[in-house]
Amino acid sequence: MMFKKNDTYQLFFTVTDEVYTGFIAVFNDQNPLHTQEDFAISKGFKGCVMHGNILNGFLSYFVGEQLPTKHVIIHSQSIQYKQPVYLHDLLQFTATVNEVYESVGAVEFSFTFQNNASKIVAKGKLQIGILA
Repeated sequence: MMFKKNDTYQLFFTVTDEVYTGFIAVFNDQNPLHTQEDFAISKGFKGCVMHGNILNGFLSYFVGEQLPTKHVIIHSQSIQYKQPVYLHDLLQFTATVNEVYESVGAVEFSFTFQNNASKIVAKGKLQIGILA
């Protein structure tokens, strides 16, 4: 199999204006925490908090476009949000192979997203299947 335990992948993502407005346009989530700066600040944040599911989009890109094969499908993923993400944040994404299940063609990763200040903003697990 092309994956080995402890293989590590690293990517960088920026939450651009295009990503932010595109997410709102497609999913119409206009919760004031995400769209009204005064509201977000009144709740103790430094500005509008980006939608957590934007990070799921970055995960999808990682699986679909950055792995050494396109013959993959996501079996499951879980994510824990630890810190807010703000517009224009540069995020360092790191994924490490935890286990390779050759008998069933599956690979499990753990991953983190870190912000510009090297704080973990999200972490989780991802399992993919290798398509025959």
